[in-house]
Amino acid sequence: MVKRAAVILALLTEKAMAQAVANPPAPMAQPATDISLQSLVLHAHPIVQGVIALLAFAAFAVLTILIYKTAQFAAARFRLSGSMAALKAGNLQKLPRTCPLGQSALVLTAELENLGTPLTRDLRQSTLERAEIALSQIEADAMMRLRSATGILATIGAVGPFVGLFGTVFGIMNAFLAIGQTKSTSLAVVAPGIAEALLATGIGLAAAIPAVLLFNAISRASLAHRHRLRREVSALRMQFSRDLDHRMGRT
Repeated sequence: MVKRAAVILALLTEKAMAQAVANPPAPMAQPATDISLQSLVLHAHPIVQGVIALLAFAAFAVLTILIYKTAQFAAARFRLSGSMAALKAGNLQKLPRTCPLGQSALVLTAELENLGTPLTRDLRQSTLERAEIALSQIEADAMMRLRSATGILATIGAVGPFVGLFGTVFGIMNAFLAIGQTKSTSLAVVAPGIAEALLATGIGLAAAIPAVLLFNAISRASLAHRHRLRREVSALRMQFSRDLDHRMGRT
């Protein structure tokens, strides 16, 4: 009887194992996980959130400077073109006073009107020196306005990647802390920390790269505008020098 019961139990066990292999149990449904970018930012470490907010503000500042500088350079080119046309036509009264050329013409005209008689060589030399100083100041002020905000761009371009790297350090640290708390090296455990670290790095590069490109573009545009402005101011200087010579010839 005991042997028969053992045989029957063995047959039943073998049959159950065969059925289990033929019909494996359905896997348990895993809970849905929100892996959106918004959820990643909201669940990031507070320091990483601060880094992301700071870099997002820097990227917004770069975009604002881009729009402002585009409008500023377009207006400067338009005013300079109109002033160059008026200067070639010999009509200095039509030069806009908001343009450096108009300001330069106003200074030179005032110097001519304030000249005393007779015009000696010493008076001519001192008049030229005063005019040169005034024109240099006008040119420097104009270029300073065009190159404004480049310091902000240089700072963002130089510091932005390192700020992003600072957030990356905390993201990687969170990943290692999760491994220590769960005693598991599963990708699901370390993925959130690694993801927020890469996000901080990406935003840092997204703020720094446009800042560097815009800084270089402003520098090139400023040099080109300065060259055109100097060329036209030199024409005013030559005209002013000729007027002084004519006045000396009449005295």
